[in-house]
Amino acid sequence: MAETMTAWVVRRPGPMSSGPLERVRLPIPAPAPGEVLVEVEVCAVCRTDLHLAEGDLPPERPDTVPGHEVVGRVVAQGAGVRRPATGTRVGVAWLHSTCGECRYCLRGSENLCPNASYTGWDVNGGYAQYVTALEDYVYELPEDLPAERLAPLLCAGIIGYRALARADLPPGGRLGVYGFGASAHLVAQVAIAQGAAVHVLTRSRRAQELALELGAASAGGAYDAPPEPLDAAILFAPVGDLVPVALKALDMGGTLAVAGIHLTDIPSLTYEEDLFYERTLRSVTANTREDGRAFLKLATRHPLRVTTVPYDFDRADQALADLAADRVTGAAVLRLPG
Repeated sequence: MAETMTAWVVRRPGPMSSGPLERVRLPIPAPAPGEVLVEVEVCAVCRTDLHLAEGDLPPERPDTVPGHEVVGRVVAQGAGVRRPATGTRVGVAWLHSTCGECRYCLRGSENLCPNASYTGWDVNGGYAQYVTALEDYVYELPEDLPAERLAPLLCAGIIGYRALARADLPPGGRLGVYGFGASAHLVAQVAIAQGAAVHVLTRSRRAQELALELGAASAGGAYDAPPEPLDAAILFAPVGDLVPVALKALDMGGTLAVAGIHLTDIPSLTYEEDLFYERTLRSVTANTREDGRAFLKLATRHPLRVTTVPYDFDRADQALADLAADRVTGAAVLRLPG
C-alpha cells in the first residue's frame, strides 16, 4: 500500500465560486484501536458537505476532508477489532462516535449526545481514497447492490427516514415534501410505499418531473399551496422562508419536520395563522445507529429507485458547485478510481 493518498480538503470556506476545496496529498491514516481502515469506492455528496465548504457549518478543524456517505471495503483493522473483518463491504455515515454515557445516549437518543463527533466535520471523511471509522459505527452492506446506489442511503436515506418518523404522518396520510434532492426523493418513495399521498413542492422543474415519475400525487413550486391540506410535511430545502409556507399548508393537528442541519432564518410566525389548531414545528437532529440499521434493512429488502449523478473523484469541487446551483437531480456521487 502506498504511504499517501489523494484527498479533497476545505482549505478556505466560502462560496463555491471562491474555490473552497483543494485537492491534496495526505498520509494514509492508520486505524487506531477499535477502528477500521476503509478503502473508499464511492462517496455520495451531501448538502452538509456544501454547508461545510461554504462556511455555513463552521469547520471544527483546519483542512477537513468532507464526506460521510462512504461505501468501501475494510483493508486493515486497529487493535482489538473483531468485526467487520478485512475485505468486508461497509458504509461509513455521518455519526462517527458518541460517549455512550450521557443521559441522551442512555435513553436511546444518541443523536443528541453533546460529545458526539461526526464524519467529515470533526474527523476526516470520504472525499479521500481511505477513511478510518470506529468498528461499532460502520454498517455492513450487501455485496449484490451497486455502490453508487448504496452510498446515498447512508445519509440522505437515513436522515430522511428519521425525518419521516418525526413528521408523525398518519397511515394513509397526506405528506408535503419541500425541496426534492437526494434525501427527499428517497423518503417520498418510502411514504408512497406506506400508502401516503405525497405532494412535492420544489422550484426545480426537473425535480418536479422526477417526483411525478416516482409516484407523487402532485408536484408544484416551492411556494405554491398543495392541492389538499397536509397531515404532515418535511422541509428539506435549507430555506427558512418556507417554514411559514409549510405550516400554513398543514391541516389541523399536522406536523412540520425540518430536516436540514442548516436553515436560513425563519421569519416571524403568527400564532393564530401558523401554529394554532395544534400544528407542530419540530427539528431533526442527526440520527441514531438504530435509525440507520432499520432504514438500510428496509431499503435493501424493498429496493428504492436511487437517482444518481456520477462524478469522477477529481471533479469533487464541480459536484459541490452543481449542488449549490441546483444542477443535480437526485444524489451526486463521487467515484474513486479502483
